[in-house]
Amino acid sequence: MIYSLSGTIVDIFTDTVAIEVGPIGYEVFVSRIADFTLGAEAKLYTHEVITQDDHFLVGFTTKLEKDAFLSLITVKGIGPKTALAALSKTSPDELFAAIESSNTSYLKKLPGIGPKAAAQIILDLKGKLAMEEAGQKGKGQKANPELYDGVKAGLKALGFKTREIDDVLASINEPGIDEQTLLREALRKLKKH
Repeated sequence: MIYSLSGTIVDIFTDTVAIEVGPIGYEVFVSRIADFTLGAEAKLYTHEVITQDDHFLVGFTTKLEKDAFLSLITVKGIGPKTALAALSKTSPDELFAAIESSNTSYLKKLPGIGPKAAAQIILDLKGKLAMEEAGQKGKGQKANPELYDGVKAGLKALGFKTREIDDVLASINEPGIDEQTLLREALRKLKKH
């Protein structure tokens, strides 16, 4: 098992980078290709993916992002490529906050994550993530799983469109938030649209 690689980025592709470590070059899948510069020194925390049909390395610039990836791939129906795609559009802190606050609207906006996958992620990971590593406030606080659905229903009753409600709720990730605070914050953001 390769824990990490430190070396020079010698090539950048669509979703992989080539990192040269001594005389050996490794091609590694990464979540955000824009984080890398040709010729720059880099350290990647890696995970080796071995399946029946595939064998490849994935790499992350921080241990926390690697932890987020490893957590995601434990969820039923979330494979390594889906986890990488999801992490390309969020940070570990935002991901962990969305999971802890049961914010399915936020999770559904990530590539490859639909309603079923979002619900499964919350079911499998909520309360099990190392929030202290993510530096989150409100460690240990739990949001009511129906909280976002209840606020969404209330906002629909007020005449707001589903799409704009989802966009606003996707931007509010606070573990331990209560329904009244969530509704107030959502209304404030909806008025700006």
